[in-house]
Amino acid sequence: MAKYLVTGGAGFIGCNLTRFLVGKGHDVVVLDNFATGKQENLAEIADRIELIEGDIRDRDTVDKAVAGSAAIFHEAALGSVPRSVEDPVTSHDVNVNGTITVLEAARAAGVKRVIFAASSSAYGDQAESPKRETMVPMPISPYASSKLACEYYLQAYAACYGMETLSLRYFNVFGPHQDPEGAYAAVIPAFVSRALQGDKPIVYGDGEQSRDFCYIDNVCDANWLAANAPGEICKGQPINIACHHATTLNQILDKIRSLLGVQFEADYTDPRPGDVKDSLADISLAKQTIGYEPEMYFEQGLDKSIDWYRENLF
Repeated sequence: MAKYLVTGGAGFIGCNLTRFLVGKGHDVVVLDNFATGKQENLAEIADRIELIEGDIRDRDTVDKAVAGSAAIFHEAALGSVPRSVEDPVTSHDVNVNGTITVLEAARAAGVKRVIFAASSSAYGDQAESPKRETMVPMPISPYASSKLACEYYLQAYAACYGMETLSLRYFNVFGPHQDPEGAYAAVIPAFVSRALQGDKPIVYGDGEQSRDFCYIDNVCDANWLAANAPGEICKGQPINIACHHATTLNQILDKIRSLLGVQFEADYTDPRPGDVKDSLADISLAKQTIGYEPEMYFEQGLDKSIDWYRENLF
């Protein structure tokens, strides 16, 4: 069995990916500073992983975490478009400088493969749909810009140093362990949490904006496929990871009402700066290059997510 590093492994995507790797019998090192991740996300596997508390911008800490890794799953970032609009400097510092630190540590340690958690926000609010990797990126938020800058660094490290890198452009990922609380909560956990508590979900805009929601298990599968893809395709190429199925926020509310068996109203308010109107992925490249096929679609994933929130939070 191999040893892998998961940066941001106490966060939503990272903790699920860590469980996935542990389930395959691998040794896993998790690096997280708990700025947004939670140690309790790893509680049931704490004795099966090595947990290093630290910042991805701290080279000494990253060097320690990287040592002996077969590959790095770089999930750590300061997420949220609204947060980046409020504080673009910190978003850039954590996301871009942190990624360069991880790449430099990997290069020094001889770790060739780095799989990066990129973002569909790189496409911006372009009318063309579905979004294809051949489109010119047009980010409209500091978060999107920082993630795109990281993609370019992964391409540069592949070209200059022979590293094997891939950028997985996640569309709207959801599932267990996604935090429903706070100003920067993602839409599905925020909607479900408020509905379960008898509060009105808050919708920014008219609710007709759409997203390509992707259940977390699909993302874990994609990362594993990327880690095992042929080296010749790992040159920093961005690859969409989604389901190629668009769902509006109003449709989500209807599905939550149906699954919970309750009726509730939503509070509609002004759209937020930096948010895109519609997002739908073309996943042909993911199928062709790494053999990705989404196994869990939106309604199944939403049902499983609601069950998890009921059992663990309420």
